[in-house]
Amino acid sequence: MATSTHVPIEVYLRSSYEPDAEYVDGEIEERPMGERDHAAWQAAILKWFWQHEQEWNIHVFPELRVQTGSTRFRVPDVAVIDSSAPVEQVTTHPPIAVFEVLSPEDTVQRLKHKLEDYATMGIPQIWVVDPEDGSFSRYENKQLLNRERFDEPGHGISFEVTEIAKLLRR
Repeated sequence: MATSTHVPIEVYLRSSYEPDAEYVDGEIEERPMGERDHAAWQAAILKWFWQHEQEWNIHVFPELRVQTGSTRFRVPDVAVIDSSAPVEQVTTHPPIAVFEVLSPEDTVQRLKHKLEDYATMGIPQIWVVDPEDGSFSRYENKQLLNRERFDEPGHGISFEVTEIAKLLRR
């Protein structure tokens, strides 16, 4: 997926890609195209958090560029931002949570790199959703662990992840 041509950060930031691409150490990495199951899960996650924006003092965005390091820009499927965070076109402050919905083209190695970039940035809630079986896994200590609850006590957010599945449209 990655190209072999070095691209300056400024060029990446001024460019648009369809779908948006990620930038890793001077290379543009295409993101897998979402299919219906992917899009349905992404929409359900967005809807769940949109319903709670005021209650939890958050903003939720699809496919928002997040600068995870000086030469790394990732684009999570969903980013949950503290509403008191600075308003930035490209997020440089750690979101409260990011969600990645697996696509058939995703590779384990690429996913691990991406999740580790999120962890290095200090994002406390890093989630991966598998549309095939509806499982939610949380990235903790370099491992993906199946979890049934989203708990972020610092922001007063706590719920069963099965609540998101109830909003799923297929």
